[in-house]
Amino acid sequence: MTFEPSVPIESTHVRALTDGVAQVFTWEEDARIEVRNLGSEIVIEANAAGLRTLAGHLLVLAKDGVPDGSHLHLEDSNGLEDGSVGLVLERSDAE
Repeated sequence: MTFEPSVPIESTHVRALTDGVAQVFTWEEDARIEVRNLGSEIVIEANAAGLRTLAGHLLVLAKDGVPDGSHLHLEDSNGLEDGSVGLVLERSDAE
């Protein structure tokens, strides 16, 4: 998967290429997303822009033609608030 970031005025777009299929993931300008591991559960806390951003990421992965195994890594240095645990959103069509 390769990434080519570009920064429009009100959002950030990242292009990912998987098996020749391009996907564009978009972050809203004021998105705030934090992921915490509380031991027996994972908490994803986000403001409205962050929730829309996550929903958009999931919709990109759910589109027709997106290959099985396509995924997006989110970390505290890449899309999540400082101190967050990593989060991987992955498409799996296996039953």
